[in-house]
Amino acid sequence: MAPRFGIATAPMQVSYPDILRVWEEADAIPEIEHAWLFDHLMPIGGDPGGPTFEGWSLLSALAARTGRLRLGLLVTSNRFRPPAMLAKIAATVDIVSGGRLEFGIGAGSRPDHPLARREYEAHGLPFHDAAHAVGSLAEACTLIRRLWTDTEPFDFEGEYHRLKGAFCNPKPVQRPAPPIVIGGRSTATLRVVAEHADVWNFPGDDLSAAIRRGAVLDRFCAEIGRDPGAIARSLVLPVSYDDPSRTRDAIAGAVDAGFSHLVLSLSAPYPDKVAHWVAEELIS
Repeated sequence: MAPRFGIATAPMQVSYPDILRVWEEADAIPEIEHAWLFDHLMPIGGDPGGPTFEGWSLLSALAARTGRLRLGLLVTSNRFRPPAMLAKIAATVDIVSGGRLEFGIGAGSRPDHPLARREYEAHGLPFHDAAHAVGSLAEACTLIRRLWTDTEPFDFEGEYHRLKGAFCNPKPVQRPAPPIVIGGRSTATLRVVAEHADVWNFPGDDLSAAIRRGAVLDRFCAEIGRDPGAIARSLVLPVSYDDPSRTRDAIAGAVDAGFSHLVLSLSAPYPDKVAHWVAEELIS
């Protein structure tokens, strides 16, 4: 399978026109098939008091200003929004985009990242332990897919989520539902990936670790009778503007290892015509 290339623009320490310029440029370049934001409420790098845009609001704006790119968040924190509300937000973005959403979701920030951890207290959000976060994620994936596909209201009584008369209207454009991209590397999260994901995103660019975790995912798929090949593999690779050969080598290694969705992460400030440079220097 030929790899699908995308770009990622972290929406922190930048302006809206900065990101819009890159996305509109990439939208006109066929070699770049998808584009991504992240889901943090405060910076996780650079000036801790600098600007950070809310991911889903920004994604909807960019969806309205582009016409071809597949788009999403790598990945939504399931800790930030109740799943029924998230399903509604995502359905709206899929409609705004004309059916181009890739629905990225994960358990949420790891507890040992202090700059990510602080955003929960700053926004009045609870920060439960990892077991709670992964259990909540599994239920959220079930609920969200049902909200996108069920034609009648339903009740749900889970360990982490309880809904009464749940219903989503309008539905997403994509049928039966937008692809679900689950990000994570823990053993517990990989079990959720095996059950629910269309695409698995390994967080980070450590290829050897990604290969090892991919083997664990393959085993979990086998245990539940799912073809591991039904889950595409995604990896984020940082782009070196000064040494593109290093990025090209990383791309080659990822492709050889079976990663078919490659997301090239662009650091700010973005050079002029950076999307064209990516297509010519890294993809072609």
